[in-house]
Amino acid sequence: MDEVELIHSILEGDQQNYTILIKQYQSSVFRTAMGLLHNKEDAEEIAQDVFVKVYQSLSSYNGKAAFSTWLYRITVNTSLNFLRKKKRKTFWAGLADMLQVASKDKSAEALLTERSDHAVIQQALDALPEKQRLAFVFTKYEELPQRQAAEIMNISEGAVEQLVIRAKNNLKKILEKEGYGA
Repeated sequence: MDEVELIHSILEGDQQNYTILIKQYQSSVFRTAMGLLHNKEDAEEIAQDVFVKVYQSLSSYNGKAAFSTWLYRITVNTSLNFLRKKKRKTFWAGLADMLQVASKDKSAEALLTERSDHAVIQQALDALPEKQRLAFVFTKYEELPQRQAAEIMNISEGAVEQLVIRAKNNLKKILEKEGYGA
């Protein structure tokens, strides 16, 4: 059964085929969310939300783009909305943490030393402009062809290539500034 038939049968009420669809795409959705969120629990939550949204809006899928492209767009939008909400919440929590740290007289250098390499890389990725981060995540984390990344992002393949090049250069600068690299 191809994707069109699978989607049609789901719209006809075949719940078993929806389970097949989830199994087919859940790892891709999770990896995409993980590449954007850097947190397993958040990525799992986003993956669940994405499949609820897919189920609720499957009738609006028009078949103009590949189903996987449509699904990636939902995943990216859901992840980015989650990040926007989380940034608002973490601003106040971060401020409280800074005040707490300041009261313990920890130096900034000691705090930097405590960070793991993984956290530094995550922060560097998060510091990239949104389009660069998306292009980088799609092509490097997800290993999608530039053509598919371009389709998902609704830009040209050349634009994806340029965004990836800029992302690499910016990551290099950010990491060098943090004391990593040459």
